[in-house]
Amino acid sequence: MMTQRDFLLWVRLLPGIGLMRRHKIWQFLQETQRQRLTLQEIFTLTELSVAAQTKIRVAIRSGELRRAYNLVKQYPVVTLADDAYPELLREIAQPPLCLFFQGDYTLINRACVAIVGSRELTRYGQQVLATWLPHLVSAQLVTVSGLARGTDEAVHRETMAQAGQTIAVIGTGVDVAYPKRRDNLQTQISQQGLILSEYLPWEPPAKHHFPERNRIIAGLARVTVVVEARQQSGSLITANVALDENRVVMAVPGPVTSPLSEGTNTLIAAGAIPLISPAQILAEYVNAW
Repeated sequence: MMTQRDFLLWVRLLPGIGLMRRHKIWQFLQETQRQRLTLQEIFTLTELSVAAQTKIRVAIRSGELRRAYNLVKQYPVVTLADDAYPELLREIAQPPLCLFFQGDYTLINRACVAIVGSRELTRYGQQVLATWLPHLVSAQLVTVSGLARGTDEAVHRETMAQAGQTIAVIGTGVDVAYPKRRDNLQTQISQQGLILSEYLPWEPPAKHHFPERNRIIAGLARVTVVVEARQQSGSLITANVALDENRVVMAVPGPVTSPLSEGTNTLIAAGAIPLISPAQILAEYVNAW
């Protein structure tokens, strides 16, 4: 008999079942207190097109889905049906059905602070991180970011340089390193911290993955910090998700003449806490818990 956990893994493998449809299936399971659905019930509930239904049936008949299912069960994974699923993440509007991981999963239960910012990290942003991260590490906070170039990468590197612990939420499968780096930063994090992904282990990067993974970054932490951001950026998506989930959002103010401070200054004007000292992060963290 397939358990709910196994069913969620199976659903995650179905082609054409995206984020919103997966969440609809989870909601229906919760409302009806059922462990699983039939294939036809999935088709009806998700209103899949005939072409998408045919694609799934072909994958089942060919054995492709069974082979992928047997493979994916060999990977470390936590599902929404598991007690080990992070409670803060469970609270968000569309929690991922499955979280594949590499590294120390116990970090998920530690106090986390999300830190995001521009891929075009300036000297100002570098100084902020280099000056403030040691204080966060000393306070035993786990940093969470997205392993992108620029701010994310600097957060992970500086945290590990200070002998702290960091979580990288990635927009590919855990077996895929993106972007490629000569020093294999992703591998380093998997050995010293934690890599998390809602994507199948072999999935390559896709444009829609990155805004999707931002909700996980914000969902893992009660406090989200934006260091630098353009007016239209992924960091603002992360901040807005955090605001929607009633989490604390803090933004580093910057020169009004700098395009990389437009996003953070706008956040502050909209009500985010202006961040001028690491002590504020620690104070907000204490208040949040």
